[in-house]
Amino acid sequence: MKILIVGSKGFIGQNVSKYFESQGYEVCNADVVVDYVNSSNYFLIDASNADFNFIFEKTAFDVCINCSGAASVPDSLKNPLRDYYLNTVNVFKILEAIKKLQPKCKFINLSSAAVYGNPQQLPIKETDIVNLVSPYGVHKYQAEQICTEFYQFFGIQTCTLRIFSAYGEGLQKQLFWDLYHKAKSGKPFTLFGTGEESRDFIYIKDLIKCIELSMLHSHFKSDIINIANGEEIYIKDVVSTFFSFFNEKINYIFAGEERKGDPSNWFADISRLKAMGYISEYSIYQGLEKYYKWLNILNQNNE
Repeated sequence: MKILIVGSKGFIGQNVSKYFESQGYEVCNADVVVDYVNSSNYFLIDASNADFNFIFEKTAFDVCINCSGAASVPDSLKNPLRDYYLNTVNVFKILEAIKKLQPKCKFINLSSAAVYGNPQQLPIKETDIVNLVSPYGVHKYQAEQICTEFYQFFGIQTCTLRIFSAYGEGLQKQLFWDLYHKAKSGKPFTLFGTGEESRDFIYIKDLIKCIELSMLHSHFKSDIINIANGEEIYIKDVVSTFFSFFNEKINYIFAGEERKGDPSNWFADISRLKAMGYISEYSIYQGLEKYYKWLNILNQNNE
């Protein structure tokens, strides 16, 4: 099976690429970052005006996995046009290239649980009504509709994965990255929210397995699949767990105010994922411990 990974230099993309290669898949990568190795299996995309036609003209693929795009709610509020192009327009461009040049190539798009916003009920099912609370969520949902459009009108096989709170080695932003660097400063600090907010966390190695299972078992009829562990964890508890790995006591408080664009509580129904054979291999404690060790190594190398 020959797989194209778009956004292969990003957090999820680089981990997916390494895993698939280790499993014997024939992998090609594409991103906007120059790869000085000059590999014949790497395609450099123009960041200012992405064109995917040249990729599909050169090589035939069984599956294209789109791991590219922006992944920041705050940034989508500051730069909505940039977010729109990265999360919506580029999905259309990829699918247009597939339609024109390789209509049998299956397409997996990584979406986000942000489309659910503040859900009306928990756990959240894929069939629940979306409640968009940020430009990021809007643009991810528009990309999902584009996947449906290309399946319904042009017969392109598509699958959308709504990823909840992913973390792990390679992630250099978001909650645990920020917590690590604030803790290392040695100064007391304040966190957004009340601590009563909740998320459904998934460690990167579990996430990769979810992508593989979806690739092998999805019907590709514009399917939508929740990617999470089906476990609601409160932010105050996960912060406490993460700080338990530090030798020193960490002094922090919650501001008591929610951040604009952030939903309050998330908890996924993963029945569809489980039906494909998904079983989590990493608890939140195990995943955070591995991420903490990776952060320490990265920090030491940068000193």
